[in-house]
Amino acid sequence: MTHDVVIVGAGPVGLFLSIELATAGVRPLVLERLAEPDRTIKAAGVGAVAAEALERRGLARALDDERRATMALMMPALKARFGPGPMKRPGGHFSGLFLIDPSLQRDPERHMRLVPQEALERILIARATELGIEIRRGVTVEGFERDDDGATVQTSAGPLSAKYLVGCDGGRSRVRKLAGFEFPGTDPTITGYQAVVELDAPEKLATGWHRTPRGLVASGPTPGRVFTAEFNGPPPNRDAPITQAEVEAAIRRVSGADVKILSMTMATRWTDNARQATTYRMGRVLLAGDAAHVHSPFGGQGLNLGLVDAANLGFKLAAAVKGREHLLDSYTAERHPVAARVLENTRAQVALMRPDPLTSALRAIVSDLMKLPEGNRYFGEMLTGVGVRYDLGDDDPLVGTLAKDQLLTLEGGSEERLYVLMEKGGGLFISPSERSLPQDVHHARTKDGPSMLVRPDGCIAWTDASSTSLDDALARWF
Repeated sequence: MTHDVVIVGAGPVGLFLSIELATAGVRPLVLERLAEPDRTIKAAGVGAVAAEALERRGLARALDDERRATMALMMPALKARFGPGPMKRPGGHFSGLFLIDPSLQRDPERHMRLVPQEALERILIARATELGIEIRRGVTVEGFERDDDGATVQTSAGPLSAKYLVGCDGGRSRVRKLAGFEFPGTDPTITGYQAVVELDAPEKLATGWHRTPRGLVASGPTPGRVFTAEFNGPPPNRDAPITQAEVEAAIRRVSGADVKILSMTMATRWTDNARQATTYRMGRVLLAGDAAHVHSPFGGQGLNLGLVDAANLGFKLAAAVKGREHLLDSYTAERHPVAARVLENTRAQVALMRPDPLTSALRAIVSDLMKLPEGNRYFGEMLTGVGVRYDLGDDDPLVGTLAKDQLLTLEGGSEERLYVLMEKGGGLFISPSERSLPQDVHHARTKDGPSMLVRPDGCIAWTDASSTSLDDALARWF
């Protein structure tokens, strides 16, 4: 049996890519080396444009449920720090500067969702199961051979063949290494820990982010969650088992607090290694998520970046399986510049966190710039991803941007949200005008207003103010 697409990695990016493919009528196979989902502490939230991609596939309610559960856990710590009044929605941070003001953004409703990665994976596994997607766990990739028609993959469970192979297997991607993708970048300069612990005297560790003369420490608001960063080089052995003693020592060094860890539920080491594949495609082998790019966790952008990779690749790969392979040429062209910018801003955040007087002076100036409305929007749009615009060769500034959700008044007078209309996949033509469309483009006949063509990944491909024709846009993408 030849599978249409074999995805290596059942993390959020691999799972969401499989959902995108299944929604487009392609049946993927997902391979995962771990026998059970990884419960290690990871991302604390889902970025704005990634959340929107999930909502376009009908996952808004599930995200809201998990967000409420997370907020319930955080609320005691938040109330203790900020008082009993109404809570202001956080706008995120740049280099630990929590100055991004949602009220100053052009679209304040486009914001991150406080949904931990573990909860997100539960949501995605449930949806993949609903769609009948096969996930084979405890299977490792040992090698593969490729040709113009696909790849023959050697796995620990035996060989299999695929028309396309996609590595969504993380920063140490085996697919990337076996395929020979170049992965240049900058070496790590930080030793960091993230852990869930029980402290003997938690009141000695103040809630929130704190830059100290020895590094950075963050505590809460999720109970027991602690984050440290020391700017003295990478860990000598990142793969060694993490001990309770070394995490305790890091917390004490950076914070200066005399605390002891009574128990540690989970812990990870992290660094600021920043690398990016020079291309995301080599023939029938592709990369997405951390397999294609790695960077420090500052700004919480990794999950946002990887999930939108999957949205961008999904409909193009589905089209390639059905014979329209030329769409894959736009994958690297559109997504590579986005990740390159994230790598640059995470490097800048590392530089702006270093514990020395010169960096403190620079932080003061950046803080002033962030307080200006335009500066605030600049940082807000950069970190949320809502400022992304793919170069589709059109003069209209809307073309190439990711469409925000909006309420549409349909021809009969009823109202419906744009994302709801996109839940079943395919493109969407929004217009009061009648016209013939390709089979995979749905027509939302509106009562009046402008016309717009939206790709399955939410990218606006054409408007009635475009410098290109609708026929050209339809032919190009559908």
